[in-house]
Amino acid sequence: MSDEIEVVGTYSDTEEHESLTDQNSLASQNGSLIDEIEAATQRKKHWRNLLSFWLLGLTNNFAYVVMLSAAHDILSQDFNGDGGGGDAGGGNGSITPGNDTNTTNPRDCNTISTGAVLLADIIPSLLMKLWAPFMFHHIHGRVSLVVVLGTCSFLLVGLATSRVMAIFGVICAAAGAGLGEVSFLSYSANYHENVVSTWSSGTGAAGVFGAAAFAVLTSAGLTPRTSVLIMLMVPVVMSVSFWAILIHPGRTKCRSPCMKYGSVSEEEEESMLPSSRPSPPLTFSQKMTLLPSLMKYMIPVFMVYMAEYVINQGLLELVYFPEDRTWLDHHAQYRWYQVIYQVGVMVSRSSVNFVHVNHIWKTSVLQWINVVLFLTCAIYWWIKNIWLVFFLIFWEGLLGGAAYVNTFYKVSQEISEPNKEYALGVTTLADSLGITVAGLIAIPIHNAICSLPVK
Repeated sequence: MSDEIEVVGTYSDTEEHESLTDQNSLASQNGSLIDEIEAATQRKKHWRNLLSFWLLGLTNNFAYVVMLSAAHDILSQDFNGDGGGGDAGGGNGSITPGNDTNTTNPRDCNTISTGAVLLADIIPSLLMKLWAPFMFHHIHGRVSLVVVLGTCSFLLVGLATSRVMAIFGVICAAAGAGLGEVSFLSYSANYHENVVSTWSSGTGAAGVFGAAAFAVLTSAGLTPRTSVLIMLMVPVVMSVSFWAILIHPGRTKCRSPCMKYGSVSEEEEESMLPSSRPSPPLTFSQKMTLLPSLMKYMIPVFMVYMAEYVINQGLLELVYFPEDRTWLDHHAQYRWYQVIYQVGVMVSRSSVNFVHVNHIWKTSVLQWINVVLFLTCAIYWWIKNIWLVFFLIFWEGLLGGAAYVNTFYKVSQEISEPNKEYALGVTTLADSLGITVAGLIAIPIHNAICSLPVK
């Protein structure tokens, strides 16, 4: 009898042990399942933020790019005429030259350089970046202003009845792009460092899509005016990207400065920076002390952008191939120059996760070699094949894009956390300063070359 009781007791202990083992196994499986669900959720949030910053980069720079692509048209009288904008003749979106186009000189110069449009497209951006650190910090208010300025730019240029009205539209595009760049890049300090690369890729894509959209629409027979009005959808996409796709940190809708950190939950840590503790804002003296250490990032970018925009807005309109006007007239050649340049920019801005440029200054040296090539070509027309010019423009775009994305990537990697937001914001001044100087240089270069005979 005692043996039976012992056997039964042993069986009961074994059964209880197996039951506990099963429960632990089930709990472990449930825990693993919960971890997998949480990990999948974090990955989804991470990819949403990456997508959002790509779209924000795309839409922020879109109007700016379109205005530069349309520069040759904006300076043509027919674009601003009462007839609804110059008709696109033939199959290439040509515009009948008005009084502002020199039809007697084989260089076919506008009386005003496209550098004038560049200045209208960059000085407001530069001023906005200088003013941004002292304006309201409410990120949602800033983005709302960017959307309004982008909308006004397309409306003013598309409905322009005078050159002044069109130029004012360009100014709105520039102000919106400048405010957007400094705001979004500063706001990116709340997120994983990879949003900087997706933002840069988006800005590169803006160049391609903006320049290509304008060139394709005008080549399809639409007037420049109508082509610009179609692009009113771009501010809508920006709004959806920021307010519907992007996952925001907690308490961003506040009256005090909150561009950087709010309270974040553990669920947001994957797509945001590991540290969620607010850092005290830098004082003015701290910012001035930090500024000299940022020169190693800013000076090469300044030099690269000055060189490439001297090319784009001072020289490219003078690199003209009359023998190819049967399939690409002067306006169309300039538009496609812009498209190819932007393709190069997009390719290099999207490559930072694969190719790193540690010595940014090398890109500035190579870009100034390009300046010499295009300057001599504009004067002497020694390049006889437009396809060679297309290749050189693509190379120019690669250098400019590489300088931009690698600079901001290095800042995000090398600057300490409390200083990163300020460093990212202030470094955006470098490209704007370079472009502004380029615009001032481009106008006298254009005027000097246009006065020369073709050799």
